[in-house]
Amino acid sequence: MKKTLEQAFALASPRLVPRGTTFSSTLIHAAVVAAWILLFARAFFLHGVVAWSTGIVYVLYDTLLLAFVTWKTLPLMRRAPPLEPDYDRRSLPDMGVIVASHNEAAVLPVTIAALLRQVRGPAQIVIADDGSTDQTHTLLTERFGLVAPAEGKLSAPSALYPNLFWLRMPHGGKARALNAAITLMTTETVMTVDADTLLDDDATYAMRAAFASDPKLVAAAGILVPVCGKSASGRVLQWFQTYEYMRNFIARFAWMRADSLLLVSGAFASFRRDALVDVGGFDPQCLVEDYELIHRLRRYSVDHGLGWDVRVIGDAHAQTDAPDSLAGFLRQRRRWFAGFLQTQYWNRDMTGNPRYGTLGMLMLPVKALDTMQPIYGLTAFALLLAFLFGGHGALVISIFSVIGVKTAIDLAFYLWSIHLYRRWTGARSGAGIGMAMLAAVAEPFTFQLLRHTGAALGWLHFLRGGRAWGVQRRTGLVSREDA
Repeated sequence: MKKTLEQAFALASPRLVPRGTTFSSTLIHAAVVAAWILLFARAFFLHGVVAWSTGIVYVLYDTLLLAFVTWKTLPLMRRAPPLEPDYDRRSLPDMGVIVASHNEAAVLPVTIAALLRQVRGPAQIVIADDGSTDQTHTLLTERFGLVAPAEGKLSAPSALYPNLFWLRMPHGGKARALNAAITLMTTETVMTVDADTLLDDDATYAMRAAFASDPKLVAAAGILVPVCGKSASGRVLQWFQTYEYMRNFIARFAWMRADSLLLVSGAFASFRRDALVDVGGFDPQCLVEDYELIHRLRRYSVDHGLGWDVRVIGDAHAQTDAPDSLAGFLRQRRRWFAGFLQTQYWNRDMTGNPRYGTLGMLMLPVKALDTMQPIYGLTAFALLLAFLFGGHGALVISIFSVIGVKTAIDLAFYLWSIHLYRRWTGARSGAGIGMAMLAAVAEPFTFQLLRHTGAALGWLHFLRGGRAWGVQRRTGLVSREDA
């Protein structure tokens, strides 16, 4: 008897069926916290730059990560061949796209139009309407030729666009809407696209080609470019986030080469549908359901000896709406980090566990360190201010010499990342060298502190057991379309 999605999830979820925490995992996580306490205490007992040991360790850790990414991304120095339309249509796996949407009528026309323009596009485009109360109903019926189905049912195809469908659900959250769509779709692969994400015209073809070329591929991330509103804060945040996203995707390539990639952005990701069903779909209780899902896919692959692969696809591009205000940015990063902590806690048995190979012995110990990285960063900054205003001039000069060296390293990595990103993705716009140099110098005392503050808020959200996503205002893609 075939299992339902809920039954499969109940068997595969470490949240519902916790695995015993290993000694190595407990030791790694405890050591990260104990080291922070010890390093912070050194500020009150030592003299000279070693009093700023928290900051020195923070700098060393980040520099080691940059060195690892640089080493693993060396293959990108060889220019990748462009995506060619050499796959016979019959050899490509069919693809369905799910757009989970709750009160997104303002941006849905842009997103749907991009999906309808796709080269060798999807067999199904399902608008998973998560109980919208705005103009979504009117939009889908009058502009896109759909007839409203009963709740929980898939509509008939659109009278105007034969591959467009509508799934109406009572409001239960993004993960539940995605799961409902997965159970009703029939395609071999499934792509999830946020309602505020605009795909390039060949994005679905690039994803289909990736699955056609690798039978072990079960999850794939596309390349996302952030788009903010036109306000002054939006322009500044887009500037910083553009370079942040570029570095992050270069890092994803590095972890992919180490067979340890865990992060595929649900705003633009693709999956083998059978694999999604086997692990029970998305977890409605997780704040970052896409990140948690990859852990479950990795775990299931090891448990069943399947050798599944997770990749980032440099030829698949999209733009996504990003926060354009300080409050919106902090809400986003609070949710992301709280969800990261949830996932790290539920999968703590994998950390330091050789059963999971490089993932267990390298990637997840790094993630254990990342749980405290923002606390290390904010502590280092607070100590710097204390030394500065406490009259410790010589110490502050020594600290700034360390920061100067780190800034030079960051600048070199910025330039390296941009060069590799261009060769890998073929992208040219929004990646100026001069502006990147300015961002590298400005970031440590501006954007980096904002990221750490959002993460610290995520710690509070996690410890309080928060489950709310918070509401984000969509301005980037709307303003772009109106331009």
